Amino acid sequence: MSGISTHILDTSLGLPAAGIQVTLEREAPDDYASPWIHCASGATDADGRCRPLFPADRVVAGTHRLHFATAPYFAALDQPTLYPSITITFLVAADGASYHIPLLLSPFGYSTYRGT
Repeated sequence: MSGISTHILDTSLGLPAAGIQVTLEREAPDDYASPWIHCASGATDADGRCRPLFPADRVVAGTHRLHFATAPYFAALDQPTLYPSITITFLVAADGASYHIPLLLSPFGYSTYRGT
């Protein structure tokens, strides 16, 4: 792994979820104008991967979050969903660390874990 990456699988179809917009942010210091700092954006490829979304040499310790815009993905499938977006907040333990955060997605549920 190198940096922060993600992978989305649509468990209802048993396929990668391509074309989902992903945004990475990190929590700002108390004196910053906004509570979150934008780090990177991208979209999942045909394999459902966004790699690397953010390179390890720019990763700093602290609280981060990944935001997944799932509504357009499900709309393109003509599938209603309970979750038009999903945000996963996680803690990076050290500067330069690598984290792979997969998302297992269906129209009415999701789960996540720290992958390899």
